[in-house]
Amino acid sequence: MPKKMLLSLLIGASVMVTAACSDTDENANEEGTPTEEQATEENGETAEQPEMPEPDLEGVPDLVAEVNGEEIDKEEFESAYTAQFQQMAMQAQMSGQEVDQTQLKGQIAESLVSQELLVQETENRNIEASEEEINETLTALAEQNGLTSSEEFLTALEEQGLSEEEVMGQVESQVKVDKLIAEEAGNTEVSEEEMQEFYDQMKAQQEEAGGGEMPAYEEVKPELEAQLAQQKESEAVQGLIAELREGADVTVHI
Repeated sequence: MPKKMLLSLLIGASVMVTAACSDTDENANEEGTPTEEQATEENGETAEQPEMPEPDLEGVPDLVAEVNGEEIDKEEFESAYTAQFQQMAMQAQMSGQEVDQTQLKGQIAESLVSQELLVQETENRNIEASEEEINETLTALAEQNGLTSSEEFLTALEEQGLSEEEVMGQVESQVKVDKLIAEEAGNTEVSEEEMQEFYDQMKAQQEEAGGGEMPAYEEVKPELEAQLAQQKESEAVQGLIAELREGADVTVHI
């Protein structure tokens, strides 16, 4: 089993961050967006861009966690942590808030433990992934990251140090976990009553907060349905993780 974070949560984020940074650098002048050196205030003075913080990886142990005898090592943790930190640091620059790295480390460690529990459960249930399903998922991941083909996606990941064999193994694990989640969530169909109730709650909250007028129910109905279905699936997954965690032998060293 690949000893890295599942593809959709780590590699996808890493590729998107890399692509976003690359596009910003290459297209800054073309689109009229000032670079750090070119940025100016209205009074003509040079505007200093806040410096991007660095991930604090000091003190991360070689063995981050153990899950039923399977080890989550330092390399796996650092890859996952750095990818997530980059996203949060960019958001923090816009909001002006600092990233709580101590809290983030704990969240990443728990996320890796949860993923390992799900992967192990796919093995316990003998869930399989066909070659067609793996290829379809790989193509979907490429499209999600703005790439035109799975070959281009594999090349981009290879440049980040991941071999094709390793990537395919991770995609296979992802397909199995997706099947497990679908099996556990069951029917996530959302009723008209549930959507209307959710809409009314959102409308009341917005009015209470003094926000603008809510769009009409029919306009946002597809978004409400998708959000509620995702919520049902998430609740099912969290329930499964809690159940698996209760019966598992888990030790976290960070």
